[in-house]
Amino acid sequence: MNYFSGFCFQNEEELFDSYLEVSDFCVAGFSYGAIKAFEYSSISKDRVDKLQLFSPAFFQDFSDKFKRLQTINFRKNRSRYIKNFLSQVKYPSELNLDRYFHEGNIDELEELLNYVWNEERLNELVKKGTEIEVYIGEKDKIINPDSVLEFFRPYANVYYIKSVGHILH
Repeated sequence: MNYFSGFCFQNEEELFDSYLEVSDFCVAGFSYGAIKAFEYSSISKDRVDKLQLFSPAFFQDFSDKFKRLQTINFRKNRSRYIKNFLSQVKYPSELNLDRYFHEGNIDELEELLNYVWNEERLNELVKKGTEIEVYIGEKDKIINPDSVLEFFRPYANVYYIKSVGHILH
């Protein structure tokens, strides 16, 4: 199984144990890692039976102004930005995420904010036989869960989980 970590995270896949399918033919990713998992799956020559996207970074419905402010605030005070980001990631959970922390950088932030999910490539994956699963939390403060639901619905089994946030806890 290939797993891709989220922005400011490393080795956090155990947070998704209750959803994760452990298989040689499964690719999964959380948030920013969902982008990397999709990119890997869409160009891989290896067999991919299932692609699991946990709270995929989806900012196509956010304004350019919002995206610029995110990068400005990150550059201005990285530690404050990351502290605020992590508090929103774990909301409404009280989980301690310190052991999964890995400081992200401006290039990763800009990539995830400006990434455009390609519907044609999603459709190609489905046609190749890859089952796509998307997991989103009702109380997510990072992405807009309703927009993610609507966007991925034609290509994936979308699981909208009540009373949880971005880390699905």
